[in-house]
Amino acid sequence: LRSSGQLESIGVVSAVCGAGEGEREVFANILPAETIVILEEPGTIDEVAQAYLSRAENASRLYDRAALYESLGRFTQLHVHRFAAEPGDYLKVDVKSVQQFQHKATSVWAGHKAALEELAAEAKKGRKVLLYCEAEAEIKRVREIVAEIDGKIPANFKLLVGYINQGFVVESLKTIVISHHELFGQFSLRRRRRAVRATSPLDSLGDLHEGDYVVHASYGIGKFLGTETIAEKGGTSEYLAIRYADGVKKQVSVRNIALVQKFIGTSPKRPRLSKIGSKRWRKQKDKVAASVADLAAELLEVQAQRQAAGGIEFGPDSSWQVEFEESFAYQETPDQTTAAGEIKADMREGVAMDRLLCGDVGYGKTELAMRAAFKAVEGGKQIAVLVPTTVLCVQHGRTFAERFADFPITIEVLNRFRTAKEARDVVSQAKTGRVDVLIGTHRLLSGDVGFKDLGLLIIDEEQRFGVEHKERLKKMRINVDVLTMTATPIPRTLHMSMLGLRDISSLATPPLDRRSIVTMVTQYRPELIKKAITRELNRQGQVFFLHNRVRSIERKAWELRRLVPDAKFAIAHGQMSKSELEKAMVEFVVGRTDVLVCTTIIESGLDIPNANTIIINDADRFGLAELHQLRGRVGRYKHKAYAYLLLPATRSITPIAGKRLKAIEEYSHLGAGFRIALRDLEIRGAGNILGAAQSGHIQTVGYQMYCELLAEAVRKLKNEPSESIPTAVVDLGFATYIPKNYIPIGRHRMDAYRKVAVARNDDDLEQIKGELTDVYGPMPEEVGLLLELADLRIKASRRGIKSIVASEP
Repeated sequence: LRSSGQLESIGVVSAVCGAGEGEREVFANILPAETIVILEEPGTIDEVAQAYLSRAENASRLYDRAALYESLGRFTQLHVHRFAAEPGDYLKVDVKSVQQFQHKATSVWAGHKAALEELAAEAKKGRKVLLYCEAEAEIKRVREIVAEIDGKIPANFKLLVGYINQGFVVESLKTIVISHHELFGQFSLRRRRRAVRATSPLDSLGDLHEGDYVVHASYGIGKFLGTETIAEKGGTSEYLAIRYADGVKKQVSVRNIALVQKFIGTSPKRPRLSKIGSKRWRKQKDKVAASVADLAAELLEVQAQRQAAGGIEFGPDSSWQVEFEESFAYQETPDQTTAAGEIKADMREGVAMDRLLCGDVGYGKTELAMRAAFKAVEGGKQIAVLVPTTVLCVQHGRTFAERFADFPITIEVLNRFRTAKEARDVVSQAKTGRVDVLIGTHRLLSGDVGFKDLGLLIIDEEQRFGVEHKERLKKMRINVDVLTMTATPIPRTLHMSMLGLRDISSLATPPLDRRSIVTMVTQYRPELIKKAITRELNRQGQVFFLHNRVRSIERKAWELRRLVPDAKFAIAHGQMSKSELEKAMVEFVVGRTDVLVCTTIIESGLDIPNANTIIINDADRFGLAELHQLRGRVGRYKHKAYAYLLLPATRSITPIAGKRLKAIEEYSHLGAGFRIALRDLEIRGAGNILGAAQSGHIQTVGYQMYCELLAEAVRKLKNEPSESIPTAVVDLGFATYIPKNYIPIGRHRMDAYRKVAVARNDDDLEQIKGELTDVYGPMPEEVGLLLELADLRIKASRRGIKSIVASEP
């Protein structure tokens, strides 16, 4: 019970839970016996409750003080007071702030040392100090610092593994409780995540819609008409309806859904439908398979040349590496754990790493990059971090500095905010090896920038760099490990990764409490803009208004001020001076500005949890990946976020722009970056990436099947076993399906069917079972039976059994 007036209703308002009208029960009487009741400022709870009830109707029915306190008497109680002078014979917990122990020193090391000196002194005076750390590595680090201060840790100074959100001092108990993250100022937010299955972003039919073109491994290219439920001897079963040439309709059982994939070609033109009964599809497929065999040989030759060129062979993880990783404030997702292992395995090989790390904004790419950088520094190498914007450069500089604060690693930034003298000093230090990590914008690619011993190149959002920049990158990356990060890989990068020209790691698990962004494509209307801004300000939030025309941005800001005169506006664009831009950004970050009218300068790197509405003017002028990046500026915390994509009222939009906007509106769910990249590939076509011949083959069989045929050809040349999915046919005389009342949305049902169909082992089935139960609730009998038959199919395939069919005697 709190005296703030927010939660008194738990105690003062009775719950109506009797059988007849007028019968009631005090809420506390239905609580479990082990409940702990905490009264915050109990002396004022009655006063606040009486003030509340004086304004309520039927107050005598709502509040019976004697009954309430009698019902609370059976529970363990804790009474909390701000001051120790409150009456009563109970334990007094007089809570004070621990802010006095939090130091903001110029030197990070000096600040930590001073704070720990004070805490050690308090422990020597007889106070009990409890310092909670989240990992053994943090405890070890604190012990080292305290030992340097006084030789040993005082007996009353306890280092414990655990987490508290905010520390406090209890004078009556002579106790100080404080957390490691408060003391060291490293982390302001902690998000614990439950274990989630690491997913493959490509293995899905969740985005298949009626009218889309599909490829069936046996029948060829057809048009998806939707799903149909058909009554069979053993019950009902679900089928995919696909139309082929000459209007022939084919129904494919969901049991064989693994044979169906969405068609993506090299051009936006409609593909030619295959003819059922003709040998043409088989001949086309065989022709493509023969062609990709030659390409596979070329790829293996390129891979062999890369291996012959060699690379830096970093050693195993040191104790400092383990300590650095354990000090990460959040719990790693399965995707992060997998990707981190893949990156370190690459770095330990004597071949230059070239890995693409793909994951939506806020999914942990930067943390993995910092771990790779730490490993490279320990190996005696320098690291270059290339970023597309000054804003992102500043943010990365701050993030790296905070994360590496406890270690003797030198970090510098190089961007247009540095003076000419500062830039020359940084470049000079990098050339002599006195800078360990250099973070920079395009300035990093200038001819005067060099390194004494570069070992790792980290590129954030590679698609933002042009052809000239990439030529310079090629010179930088000879025998150097390269880690590229992106939220939406461009078609060429995605294609190269899928074909095995580059290694790829995907982060698909969202952070805890992250919610999808409500995305609306609508015509420019002043009343809508006013409503959107006002709604955000009413919940104490902030707004981005993106107008990507520097010439008219002042006038646009003036128009918005007239719409919402009470709001505070600021302008930010790339042509402003360093001081002006920095001031505008800082004012917005600290919350002094309500609306930031800006250009795409905010596209990468700006992380403001309080800004949860973005309005993008002339949205049809932006690319699909760019729109996804801009939308990612909001929704960074647990609040519901809104993105308004405004279309001009005075001109029409192109068909391609219409498809892009439809895609960005459709893919507003968490982790949609990879899907958006695939849709971008679909809209623009895979293009002439590997030459005209291969481009024609992709158009013939579809992008995904082309990649599968190529991957299979590579495996054959390497004499590796095939990774085909279980193909045994199991027909026991009854139908298996997912009821529509369990998964009502058709494309989500198709996605679930596909996951079951491509499962390769018992672990896959267990993960699918966990996912379905978590999202849709307890599984009905029909779904349990579907998984049991899938298990039987896997076991049969493993033993070489082609089919299991039940027949009547």
